[in-house]
Amino acid sequence: MTVLAMETTPSLARDLAALGRVTEGMSYESVLRGVTEAVARGVPGCAAGSAELWQEGPVLLAASHSELVALTDLERDLREGPSREALASGRPVAIPDVTRDPRWPRYAATAVRHGVRSVLALPIEVDRAVMIIGLYAVRPGAFTGGSSLLAMLAEQVTVVLSNIWEYDDVVTGAAQMQEALAGRSVIDQAKGIIMSTSGCSAEAAFDELRRVSQHHQIKVADLARLLVAEHQSKHGGDGAE
Repeated sequence: MTVLAMETTPSLARDLAALGRVTEGMSYESVLRGVTEAVARGVPGCAAGSAELWQEGPVLLAASHSELVALTDLERDLREGPSREALASGRPVAIPDVTRDPRWPRYAATAVRHGVRSVLALPIEVDRAVMIIGLYAVRPGAFTGGSSLLAMLAEQVTVVLSNIWEYDDVVTGAAQMQEALAGRSVIDQAKGIIMSTSGCSAEAAFDELRRVSQHHQIKVADLARLLVAEHQSKHGGDGAE
């Protein structure tokens, strides 16, 4: 049986939209925590939420309550349960009453011990990843009736992940550019040292750097750093004349 959660609230829309504004220091973990807290506050009948991000690399997990981390980890160990089913099928998976659902008895027993009576797992596919959002209630039948919840979550999660991926790309690009500029600077210093000691041209100095780097199988920039460091140690920290 596939059901969707009750109607969304303005606070849920507001909280999810706020997550789309990527700021410095924002991480995947903080986004996942924000999603779980938003659904726990904003979905009627929902007492707690979890979010798993499946992408290249380790699976990331966050939950509004620590007990749900153990419950979700159990699903992963058992390789069965509503979240695992949602991940495999790409469709929402609901448990109207954990005590009456025969599909995953080991999962159900743990869920009941943690006070969970109904569950809704929502899969959201976004380009490079899949996010599984889990909603948990302390009473049976909490998640019934059609609503715009899945559409809202899909829209906002897509925005959030796209923004954070774009931010990561920008930061990575800036770091690579900074590294390239630093490498160019140290190469220029090394060329100056070679020109000063041998009286050759800048072009000949770079050719010599490249020849030695190829011979020793070392990057030109790394060789330049070694040369500059050696020169500075011999001259009390002074650069090339």
